[in-house]
Amino acid sequence: MSDHWKVRKRPARLEGRFEFESYDDTRDFLDLAAELAEREDYYPDMSFGRTHVSITLKSEEEESEVNENIKRYAEMLDELVPPSVP
Repeated sequence: MSDHWKVRKRPARLEGRFEFESYDDTRDFLDLAAELAEREDYYPDMSFGRTHVSITLKSEEEESEVNENIKRYAEMLDELVPPSVP
């Protein structure tokens, strides 16, 4: 899992923010993230602006820590980010 992600508690979740160089890069990432959500049947909370995307991945409410499925999903999102993004 990349440095884009921060572990939060109460409720257990991962929060990530990705900065892009252009709107087109942001849009490409959002399109790929939408395909991933459909394929995995998991729909994270996302907000975005012209050149950034913020994502929250939540564990089940009763869990006190981020579960392995959420960490795996974060890794799959990381793979969608272009190499030029720090």
